[in-house]
Amino acid sequence: MKFTPKWRKAILTLHVITAVGWLGADMVLLTLGVAGLTGGVGKDVAYPAMSLVGAFLFVPLTYLVWVIGVVNAVGTPWGLLRWWWVAVKLVIVTVMLFLVTFLLYPGLVHAGELKDALPRRDQINLVVAPSVSSTLLVIATVLSTYKPWGRRVKPEDSPSRAVVGA
Repeated sequence: MKFTPKWRKAILTLHVITAVGWLGADMVLLTLGVAGLTGGVGKDVAYPAMSLVGAFLFVPLTYLVWVIGVVNAVGTPWGLLRWWWVAVKLVIVTVMLFLVTFLLYPGLVHAGELKDALPRRDQINLVVAPSVSSTLLVIATVLSTYKPWGRRVKPEDSPSRAVVGA
């Protein structure tokens, strides 16, 4: 399947918008985590805010970025697994999707409920997790910009694709 240029640009634009939003939400989580850890904002404010950002922005954007990225890759000449940089981005975002769903989000809910009573270890985790995920998102952005390492699959090994949206 291959998109027409009009559809390709629309999907790429949607992918960029959701990815930028995802990074922004991650930076908000990091900021609130640091504020809660250092006492810059009351923990009764920081941790419930983190819980809301996680529930209404970060987690949904995680899934949107993954789905739109896969659709974008499948419908463009880049393909999903033809190029190393795309495959590595897919792995990064897939790992993040599972980490966000099964580790970060439950921790955010827990922090929102406990507020001031959140153990110091959990407070530190709520700074480390968005630090790591922000770093991974920056790495994915660099991969998209520089497109390193060349092809994984030769063009003749790729299946032919029909044009979608013609």
